Amino acid sequence: MVESFLKYIRLERRYSAKTVRSYQIDLGQFSAFLLHTYDEGHPEQASFPMIRSWIVSLVEQKLDASSINRKIACLRSYYKFLLRQGTLTKNPTTKVTLLKTPKRLPHFVKEGDMVTVLDGQPTGHTHEALRDRLILEFLYGTGMRLSELIGLRDTHINLREGTVKVLGKRNKERIIPFPDSLGELIKNYRSARDREVEKKPHGQLLVTDTGEPLYPMWVQRLVKKKLAQAGVEKKSPHVLRHTYATHLLDKGAEINAVKDLLGHSSLAATQVYTHNSMEKLKKVFEQAHPKA
Repeated sequence: MVESFLKYIRLERRYSAKTVRSYQIDLGQFSAFLLHTYDEGHPEQASFPMIRSWIVSLVEQKLDASSINRKIACLRSYYKFLLRQGTLTKNPTTKVTLLKTPKRLPHFVKEGDMVTVLDGQPTGHTHEALRDRLILEFLYGTGMRLSELIGLRDTHINLREGTVKVLGKRNKERIIPFPDSLGELIKNYRSARDREVEKKPHGQLLVTDTGEPLYPMWVQRLVKKKLAQAGVEKKSPHVLRHTYATHLLDKGAEINAVKDLLGHSSLAATQVYTHNSMEKLKKVFEQAHPKA
């Protein structure tokens, strides 16, 4: 049943490969716990007390609350699947509640530091120089996720309209506008790529020096290196996504528009960025208002 569940979330629910792998590990750990503690190696035979004792053991191991909640979400999905398959008649996770997690504000790069990062990039017209700059401009200029950047194909770019089509979580498509400067950079990059790099049949927009598609670790290393050169503390592609959203809201963008640009399924996921904007407003108030 576990294999059937993993196949279901991969093919029908279209979960990412990373999530499927995480759920596979979670269910494996839960099965091992059941076998060791209750001499029961099949998760579908577990009861609410068994599940609760596993959660308690995870807390005692001082596992991060967000990681435990991910495992709880995995079990909830699994038992809902078993109910739909008719394997179970009662869901043992009905009374299971998520752990409270501290609210953490997303890290972002200050506007001045972001200008320093972008302006500090090489201005050459080689494939390498243009590609590295384009990666940073894409992540900050569109707020796309790393997986969405890696998946970009030449056909996803509409230079005339100034938009890019991305394939988000669960294969949801969305269209993101980009500035004219980014469009010009894309054209220059394509010219250098087609001139310097051997063409391969995959159709990916961004490629390595040998013409192969970029991969996540490659981009992560590049972004970390570029942000470190500008003295930025938190360094990852996702920080640039946070920066994109925060700067839009700081400049007065409507939150529902930002939600659509980011590809969030609910407004709650976008509202976390308003906290950063509110902190900025508080500082303005404290500096300017006579009663502050």
